[in-house]
Amino acid sequence: MHILKSFIIAFSIYSKIPVPQFEWKEEDMKYMLCFFPWIGAVIGGGVYLWSCLCGIFDVGEICHTLIGAAVPLVITGGFHVDGFMDTMDAFHSYRPREKKLEILKDSHIGAFAVIILAVYGIIYIGAFSEVADPKLLKIVCGGFFLARCLSGISVVTFPSAKKDGMLYLFASSSQKVIVKWSLYLQGVACICFMLCQSLYAGILVAAAAFLAFVYYYHRTKKELGGITGDTAGYFVLICEASMMIVAAGINVLM
Repeated sequence: MHILKSFIIAFSIYSKIPVPQFEWKEEDMKYMLCFFPWIGAVIGGGVYLWSCLCGIFDVGEICHTLIGAAVPLVITGGFHVDGFMDTMDAFHSYRPREKKLEILKDSHIGAFAVIILAVYGIIYIGAFSEVADPKLLKIVCGGFFLARCLSGISVVTFPSAKKDGMLYLFASSSQKVIVKWSLYLQGVACICFMLCQSLYAGILVAAAAFLAFVYYYHRTKKELGGITGDTAGYFVLICEASMMIVAAGINVLM
């Protein structure tokens, strides 16, 4: 029963998909992060289904690109975008670490968050429009799953910047060994899926995800002393964008 509740909690927190509601208890969250990547599977399936429908009904490229890029936002409700914007405000404040952590808590949106999100959106949409090859598209769709595997691994592996908040609660409540190995195995399975589509493209796209992962660790450790719930959302976005950009570059050069 705890496994099922962990699954429901994961979808309740990280997506807008309707799920049964119940009172959360600490024991119900032990394995929640094991199911976090499956929101990515739903997103990837949604993006691929939309692209297939566009091909069947000859939908225009602009419509295909814009709605395809919006699918993750619709499914997650922009959950990770909020963390990305807060993190951008903190990083670009150039203030001491303590002040940056205060900025992360602030619900107001700063100019840097808006500007950088706009730039991010333009780059992401432009890259998405170049991923035309069906095999590359499947790899990118798998990338939504892989990004969340890596994000979950960071939660139970990287140091936390503070001893409170949702991320700290999930990290402290998790059965870390089981969660970690579950995410490792799911990540390996996802990479195998990507490699089956194209060995060359799969390696490069997966490498982009891991480079984003390493960058995330060093940037958050330097700026904040660890990760927070907001930076976890930031990582998901930069990881997805990194994979999308590499896939677009492969498509252009093929």
